[in-house]
Amino acid sequence: MTKTLCLDFGNTRLKAAIFEDDIFKVELELADDSNETIKKLLDQYKPQKSILSSVIKHNEGIETMLSEQTSYHKLSHLTKVNFTTPVGKPESIGADRLALVAAAVHYFPKKNNLVVALGSCITYNFINQAHEFMGGGISPGMEMRFKSMNQHTALLPLVQKDWNFPVIGYDTKTNLQSGVIAGITFEIGGFIDFYAQKYDNFNVVLTGGDAGYFARQLKNRIFADLNFLFKGLYALSETNND
Repeated sequence: MTKTLCLDFGNTRLKAAIFEDDIFKVELELADDSNETIKKLLDQYKPQKSILSSVIKHNEGIETMLSEQTSYHKLSHLTKVNFTTPVGKPESIGADRLALVAAAVHYFPKKNNLVVALGSCITYNFINQAHEFMGGGISPGMEMRFKSMNQHTALLPLVQKDWNFPVIGYDTKTNLQSGVIAGITFEIGGFIDFYAQKYDNFNVVLTGGDAGYFARQLKNRIFADLNFLFKGLYALSETNND
């Protein structure tokens, strides 16, 4: 049995996952990216392989530790991937998006895939059935929208998400919740409709912590997988850590 440590350092959270062979076993939220934190992971799980996806300026010392104790790969534009990027600049593609696209091709090959990732930002990632990553879109995430309305106005309060909101808000709080949460639902639905009208053999994946809620609100047939990015990291680790 081979254990793989997958590290995902995002803008708001640092996360890790352990795979045993190709089976996802556990997800962990990390307090920080210190040498001590990573050493505890390595000592506890003893992985043979590791991969890091980072969109932040992380502690580079952990890379030395990972290289010494595992077969290590850092996700970048130099990573061997299972798709091509015929448009734009491959070196400008975020590590998180590379992992999502790799997962789409690995788990849903020969399909036109739209991967919608709900994080600090919402990314729309379109991969055609020829396994070409064509790009997509990026918009503010839920927390960013709530904070923005509070920080850029004089009177609007900072409110938290509440899935029990009315679409027709009756006070300031519920108006803000409706505008953000229903607005994201309609936004995702609009993008899905756009792609579905242009492409057949079409598949949609929603991922991120709130994917389950939005999947339930959309009428389209959608595959929700909270661990989709980690599955992409595992697939890339297998390709790059042989």
